[in-house]
Amino acid sequence: MRFGPVPLAEAAGAVLAHSEGVAGGRLRKGAVLGPAELAVLAAAGLTEVVVARLDPGDVAEDAAAARLAAALVPDPKGQGLAIGPAFTGRVNLNAARAGLAQVDAAAVHRLNRIHPAITLATLAPLVRVAPGTLAGTVKIISYAVPGDALVLACEAARAALRILPVTRPDAGLILTEVPGQEAKLTAKGLRVTEARLKALGMALAGVEVVAHDEAAIAAALGRLPGAMALILTGSATSDLHDTAPQAVRLAGGHVLRFGMPVDPGNLLFLGEQAGRPVLGLPGCARSPALNGADWVLERLACGLPVGDDEIAAMGVGGLLKEIPQRPHPREP
Repeated sequence: MRFGPVPLAEAAGAVLAHSEGVAGGRLRKGAVLGPAELAVLAAAGLTEVVVARLDPGDVAEDAAAARLAAALVPDPKGQGLAIGPAFTGRVNLNAARAGLAQVDAAAVHRLNRIHPAITLATLAPLVRVAPGTLAGTVKIISYAVPGDALVLACEAARAALRILPVTRPDAGLILTEVPGQEAKLTAKGLRVTEARLKALGMALAGVEVVAHDEAAIAAALGRLPGAMALILTGSATSDLHDTAPQAVRLAGGHVLRFGMPVDPGNLLFLGEQAGRPVLGLPGCARSPALNGADWVLERLACGLPVGDDEIAAMGVGGLLKEIPQRPHPREP
């Protein structure tokens, strides 16, 4: 592509690089200059314009963006993505379902190294999305790009983005209460947890409100419906053998881990009972703000493995925004 000023008489078929004021308004940049456009520019007194002229083999911005988007999403239904129309060299890729953005980061890096004008920006890996969320955007920065570079870009990142679907349909919730606990605390825990599940397209299968007691929690686990079990305690879990983890063991389950390197969210525990995951929510889960439990809940909901390695890796980027209602702030 050649870019620069040319006499108006030599601009036929070129792409206008900058908007120009003409009678009745403006001729917008990106317009392909045909006889009508040239006549309007001449009438405005222009003798020269800045244009982009395509070389043989170049692909115009919208066509290039559409081709790259099609390569990225060869199976829209299977990948859970909707491909938008091309405009000004851009094509948006929107989530067609709730879930997590799965990104082949190495492939995206390869694509973005091929030519500076051929770009793809995506959400970070495993970010939760709702239907309609913008998950990626293709942008051709210049008015045209070399066709051979476009071919390489299409090959480099084929099917590099998809939305992992939620595979667990529902979850049950146990809320424990300690003596003197205000009813509004229980109500808030229920309301916020149900909203979290709804954002993932999951249903709240059942709720048990019980005393903060090992036997009571264990009995509730035995009755609780749902493909996952969530426990939000009235008193914070502070040890691997505290009340709620012990209750999971008493109910015939086992505890895989207590604690995670994400803040807020440190006091999470993860277990298994009756063939389903059990997630012990930290107290910060009463706030709708992002916390470490969200990351674990979302991955479990999508059927991804969550163990020591996965939780340990969450420490990088795990310093999340402080929540105002936290009883012990990180900094005074």
